[in-house]
Amino acid sequence: MKKSIVAVAVMSIGLGAAHAQEVVKLGSAAPLTGTISHLGKDLENGSRMAVDAINAQGGADIGGKKIKFELIGEDDQADPRTGTTVAQRLVDAGVKGVIGHLNSGTSIPASRIYDQGGVPQISPASTNPKLTQQNFKGVFRTIANDVQQGGALGTFAVKTLGAAKVAIIDDRTAYGQGLADETDKAVKAAGAQVVAREFTTDKATDFNAILTKIRATNPDVIFFGGMDAQAGPMLRQIKQLGINAKFLTGDGGCSPEMIKLAGDAINATTYCSMAGLPLDKMPGGAKFRADYKARFNGEVQLYAPYAYDAAMAIVKAMEKAGSVEPSKYLPELKKINFDGVTGNVSFDDKGDIKEGAVTMYQFKDGTWVAL
Repeated sequence: MKKSIVAVAVMSIGLGAAHAQEVVKLGSAAPLTGTISHLGKDLENGSRMAVDAINAQGGADIGGKKIKFELIGEDDQADPRTGTTVAQRLVDAGVKGVIGHLNSGTSIPASRIYDQGGVPQISPASTNPKLTQQNFKGVFRTIANDVQQGGALGTFAVKTLGAAKVAIIDDRTAYGQGLADETDKAVKAAGAQVVAREFTTDKATDFNAILTKIRATNPDVIFFGGMDAQAGPMLRQIKQLGINAKFLTGDGGCSPEMIKLAGDAINATTYCSMAGLPLDKMPGGAKFRADYKARFNGEVQLYAPYAYDAAMAIVKAMEKAGSVEPSKYLPELKKINFDGVTGNVSFDDKGDIKEGAVTMYQFKDGTWVAL
């Protein structure tokens, strides 16, 4: 009798194991602490929404099995050294794909770790062209790069804002300096003069010294390559110094947080760019905004829709390959083509998003308005 009970118990355990659903790990890496943690959390939230949507349907159909996913979020602190540590930790944890990082300065060094570990990486936010110029097989991005964005910014400054003299500041990060360099080229190509090239850091709060030097050049436009944590206070100090110039920045400053930080210094002479379509013009933007607000009780900052599409691209490639193993699904990821929240998601031979859009915005009536 005892033997029969033991046999039934063993059988039940075996049956339970057979029906246990496989869970696959995906990684998310972004700054979750520090001055741009709101942007990092936004990126992670977008990835989490994709994982939740897949799991809510019972998982993804991969190789004849229903696979669920677990998102492992890591804080890279927007720091290159921490970024590589985080990347190694994700590889060691056995993730099958990574959505991140946010900053180009962390994405670029981290990409080498992922390449060595054989883990595909899709950044929904890093725009420096170097990221996809390293000949790594598994590096992609779902957002336009800085060649496209910087070209649009420089041309906009001259052709639309009528600038003859432009002053350029960057935060000396891979993102900020890279975007500033491309904007510099475009300003000169459009026939205007770059009258000053100054730099700060991504930790600075006092810009009076460089702004005082810039004031002497009497620029029509001041361009800043960097993040909202510096752009907001910088705009305040521009006003305090009485500099009468239009202010222009890239996607790192094109956020609701920038508006808060700038206070009464921001007005209709402030412009920014986003490497993508406005949320309300994205094919899935309206639903995404509503779902995001319901899930996180807040507004989309910048990168959440691109993170959502990045996570979906990985899972769709797994489904097509019938495998969660990177070596098996990577060929499918390279030729992926689907309609995502942000628009069509497909990559060129370098891993850049095809037909990456750039949208210019102006501050009006308390918010950013697409032009």
